[in-house]
Amino acid sequence: MPDHATLYTPKAVRVNGNEPTLRDISVTLNPDTPEWPGDTPFTCGWASLIGAGASVNVSSFTSSPHVGTHADAPLHVREGWSGSHELLLDAFYGPAIVVDVSSLTKEIEMEDLEKIQSLPFVERLLLRTGRTIASGAFPEDWPTLSEACVRTLLGRGLRLLGVDSPSVDPRDSKNLPVHNMIFSGNGAILENLDLRRVTPTMYELIAFPLKLMALDAAPVRAVLRQIVA
Repeated sequence: MPDHATLYTPKAVRVNGNEPTLRDISVTLNPDTPEWPGDTPFTCGWASLIGAGASVNVSSFTSSPHVGTHADAPLHVREGWSGSHELLLDAFYGPAIVVDVSSLTKEIEMEDLEKIQSLPFVERLLLRTGRTIASGAFPEDWPTLSEACVRTLLGRGLRLLGVDSPSVDPRDSKNLPVHNMIFSGNGAILENLDLRRVTPTMYELIAFPLKLMALDAAPVRAVLRQIVA
């Protein structure tokens, strides 16, 4: 079982002497991208068209910020907490480990995680559940971390939790304990990642949210780059 506790200051891996390849782990937004049931779907159109005599093509779109890959803001779960424009950027950039939990179906305890990957220290944890809208359908359910597991991870340095599923909490959750614990610990949350073709290991994460004023979430273009110690 690999121990990545020493991988705190990564350097980029060069591929054939070139700059390292970036892996896009964002879900593509289009009218077929599944939204959370009842949420505002992604729609797009054209405000002007060259073909119709305009000087330029100008597009427009409407969408909930939760459609596709996004960062939740604390305002999402509690009135008065910070909005999307106040998300701290340093949480969304730096070393991150991808852990494959797709074999798990129940609530994930710390011992379940550590059977898959040793995590003595972790700043950014990305969970590949295999239940993702990237497949083209909204999943019925997905595994989530237990409150005890989140508490342990926060104690081990967790600054960001990312998932390929639609939420870090269960689909039917009303009190959203994982959201609340992460935000109470000054952590960040990424949801709807596309990790289907990502090998579980250490990477450099680059996933800055758009600076949208006072919303409860913001779209993200999330990218991984391979790193070595």
